[in-house]
Amino acid sequence: MPAPAADPVSRNALVILAAIAGGATLYWLSEILTPLALAMFLAVMIDGFARVLQARLPGVGRRAATPLAVILSMAIFGGAAFFVADNAASFANQLVTYTPRLNGLIARIAGLIGVDVPPTVTQLVQQLNPTRYLGQVARGLQDFLSTAAFVLIYLGFIIASRHGWERKAVSLFPNRDERQEAVAAFLRIRNGVEQYLWVQTVTGLMIAAASWVAMAVVGLDNALFWAILIFIASYIPIVGGIVGVALPPIFALVQFTTLWQAIVLLGVLQAVTMFVGNVVQPRMQSRSLNMDPIVLLLALAFWSVVWGLTGAFLSTPLTVMTMVILAQFKGTRWIAVLLSDDGNPDQLRNKHPHETPDAGVSHEPAGRRSKRS
Repeated sequence: MPAPAADPVSRNALVILAAIAGGATLYWLSEILTPLALAMFLAVMIDGFARVLQARLPGVGRRAATPLAVILSMAIFGGAAFFVADNAASFANQLVTYTPRLNGLIARIAGLIGVDVPPTVTQLVQQLNPTRYLGQVARGLQDFLSTAAFVLIYLGFIIASRHGWERKAVSLFPNRDERQEAVAAFLRIRNGVEQYLWVQTVTGLMIAAASWVAMAVVGLDNALFWAILIFIASYIPIVGGIVGVALPPIFALVQFTTLWQAIVLLGVLQAVTMFVGNVVQPRMQSRSLNMDPIVLLLALAFWSVVWGLTGAFLSTPLTVMTMVILAQFKGTRWIAVLLSDDGNPDQLRNKHPHETPDAGVSHEPAGRRSKRS
């Protein structure tokens, strides 16, 4: 006698309870799962980079593409880190020459708020007593290095063992149709992550280029350093906007004796960041990822609470993965429909330009595929 089917109310209640339990588990295991999630994200990025190199560079085969992509990625990240660190050191030394102007700026601000004897920069530093925070900074740096080491270890094992996943897929899904659906779901997740990287890179370049032009026009020192820093920070939602809008105008107040440079920078950077962040980026993400812009905003808030800064960085790829997985099951498909932008979570709206379809995999919806033995 077949078991009675669960009513929709009970089934949806179970889904909601499972989502709450899953979120709590992700929060409790964040120290273990965040390095693994970052490593998987980097592995997908390197895999996409390798396919681009294989398609664009003549003579680069499949076996050579992945090592070349790893080497180039490490060179790019290492070069960017060296440039930022080198310029940050010179920038910190340059701040010493700005001490008199900082004291003058503090005096002007103090006069506006009615303080008769304004403090100097030296007195403020002594009151803050930065030596109290050396322990916290050291622990934060130690945690960062430990997380980075785990990410690299996980990344190495993921890249080394990726060829075994094909045999695992055959063992997990002996039926050809089920295997095709699983591979198609994986391709949608992979393409979603790659398209997210593409959107963030394009919009980050737009913001950084416009910011560099504005800073160069007003004559702000270290304009290229600020532009690269803004581009790197643009991969982190919210934080990139704060860096791009707030810091250059603040240092314009320190560098210049007049206020119009800081006002111009604040207005231009605010306009550029708002236009790209509120108009260009949501439209590109919703069109390429098939995700509702409101869902992307809520996902940013959710993953930031669960995994902190790592969750904010990975919020969009994780939400795309969640939508694709939920769309595979009848009981949770309604959630995937709500997460999607056009109500069809079965596929991304645009294929990745460098996608190479796997042999024997159909990208049509399951209901339209012909049955094969």
